[in-house]
Amino acid sequence: MRIPLTRYGLPEVAVYPAVIAGLMAVVALFASRLPTGAIVATETFLVLVLAWALMFFRDPPRRTIQDDAMLLAPADGRVADIERVDEKDFLGGPALRIGIFLSIFNTHINRSPCSAKVEKITYRPGKYLNAMNRLAGKVNESNNLALRRTGSPQDRLLVRQISGAIARRIVCAAHEGQQLAGGERFGMIKFGSRTELYLPASDKIECMVQVGDRVKAGLTPLAKYRGET
Repeated sequence: MRIPLTRYGLPEVAVYPAVIAGLMAVVALFASRLPTGAIVATETFLVLVLAWALMFFRDPPRRTIQDDAMLLAPADGRVADIERVDEKDFLGGPALRIGIFLSIFNTHINRSPCSAKVEKITYRPGKYLNAMNRLAGKVNESNNLALRRTGSPQDRLLVRQISGAIARRIVCAAHEGQQLAGGERFGMIKFGSRTELYLPASDKIECMVQVGDRVKAGLTPLAKYRGET
């Protein structure tokens, strides 16, 4: 049975437990010199920190939806905003941007919203504003995954991985020219962060979520092509 921890979490999943175990050993070593209450409180705190560190890098198996009409959530979290914007760089015009905020308690694996080909990957250094701020996508460190749907219609999509005030590392394991299946993992953002999906602003596409909705990567449909089955 595969341990449900992501390979994107290396070396943290190896280093963090070792460091915390070392700290617990130090506390135990000086146990005779410390009050019992302080020892129990410290050891309990370290155990909780260890559990959270491992939980953060969890990668639960999922049966993703296989439906060419659906555009799935690329991240777990809460829909923070839905806006019509002008995306000239890749989509070449009006787009619907759906922003998802990932708290430190969410699974942080990023997944492809549909079956698509990776046309371009662009990393951009930047600031580290709170990822709940809708301006974070413009000024924060980010990584753009430009996709072309392989299903019909072959629209262009953009998934933007954005760091936050705590997140300081974006992982993208995809490469240009790669074919991704719907719901396939392609990376993660370490610690609290934001992921945005840009799709064409078209009457052919129906948005299926509202601000405040909780979504799961590869499972929750964010939008659907009208008339497609």
